[in-house]
Amino acid sequence: MKIVLDSCILFPTVMRAVLLGAARQGHFTPIWSRRILEEWARAARRIGPQGEIQARAEIALLQADWPDAARPTAPDLERRLWLPDPGDLHVLALAIASSADAIMTLNASDFPRNILAEEGLVRLDPDSYLMQLFARDPEGLAAVGQSVLDDANRIGGGGWQMRSLLKKARLPRLAKALST
Repeated sequence: MKIVLDSCILFPTVMRAVLLGAARQGHFTPIWSRRILEEWARAARRIGPQGEIQARAEIALLQADWPDAARPTAPDLERRLWLPDPGDLHVLALAIASSADAIMTLNASDFPRNILAEEGLVRLDPDSYLMQLFARDPEGLAAVGQSVLDDANRIGGGGWQMRSLLKKARLPRLAKALST
């Protein structure tokens, strides 16, 4: 399955780490564009002066780890499309041009299911999708969760528990599943 990851999915560190951990296990192929990565960097400015600098470093690492994930934009295709937020047309056009199966986003209202269906796409939210993967591969997702937890505790000086880390990352159902 090929999935376009919206910038709101890439920006949160823990969410991104869990999803890309699942992708590394072969559960899906991630897709993004330079424009999506740029949106992530701009959004990171909101967390303070170092936010954008950190985001750009993470983006560089992401591009090195996933060189085939970045796809070209499709401005000609954008012109024939419609979404409630015209600023998201590039995401839909990228998905179509890349023959993606889905767009993963937290912005459900910006990507109506009926419009995506017309283009042969589905909208996924990360927690629900990860729960589908967990149902098929509990050991694999548990290993991803443990790796992310270990990294968070190593970087953050310890103290994180699986449930609290994943709940904070807006993955409450996965948090519960991996904590039981």
